[in-house]
Amino acid sequence: MVAATARLRAAGVDEPARDARVLLAHAARIEATRVTLIAPEDLAPDIGERYEQLIALRAIRVPVSHLVGERQFYGRRFKISADVLDPRPETETLIEAALSHPFSRVLDLGVGSGCILVTLLAENPQATGLGVDLSEAACLQASANAVLHNVQSRAEIQQSDWFGAVSGKFDLIVSNPPYIAQDEMPELQTEVRQHEPEMALTDGGDGLGAYRSIAAQAADHLLPGGRLLLEIGPTQADAVIALLIKAGLTEPTVIHDLDGRQRVILAVAA
Repeated sequence: MVAATARLRAAGVDEPARDARVLLAHAARIEATRVTLIAPEDLAPDIGERYEQLIALRAIRVPVSHLVGERQFYGRRFKISADVLDPRPETETLIEAALSHPFSRVLDLGVGSGCILVTLLAENPQATGLGVDLSEAACLQASANAVLHNVQSRAEIQQSDWFGAVSGKFDLIVSNPPYIAQDEMPELQTEVRQHEPEMALTDGGDGLGAYRSIAAQAADHLLPGGRLLLEIGPTQADAVIALLIKAGLTEPTVIHDLDGRQRVILAVAA
């Protein structure tokens, strides 16, 4: 594992020791906490070969989540592929905000892996929800995660371009839309830029295109007093709030993540 760590460090991987440990656990099909009990000479040939392949892929910056096929989010493991955005810890800020008030019917715009919708339904057993995504592959991934966490009977997954195929009203609408501006894409980590779906990262413009689409129609799909929660980039709060106010939504509030960055915008239907 020392040699693997050195190889990943030389490749520019941020946390080489952690990644080497996680990948060895995956290759050996054991929990990561048990990796320290394995001496290099104890590796069976098939495990050693599998580990070498995983380290080689990580060295060319394939994300760990894609190599092991899952990612932890809000205490649950979600199946992940290159077809969806990796769940990120900062998105748990949106989850906490959503769970801070009761809701019975939730809409997740751009459902991706389903980590937001599935988590909200798992945490609120009385609620039902609809998740939509333009990507058919993402819809399939979200459906699989709904089954994995036993909320499939309360979760409907549908292919839609934002509100295009959505009908009815909701007391909660959530979204983590693509908010990276096109000219910011080259600055992203290699793992993100080369291995996550571009349509989940950027609108191909100024990073506000998705918010314009959502703001324009959100009020039509919210019950009176219903909440809209949007994850944002750390410099987008003022622009997104202006769009929501223009669309007739009220009480815009900025919610910060654990690092103190502006992360979520809350607005309320009149």
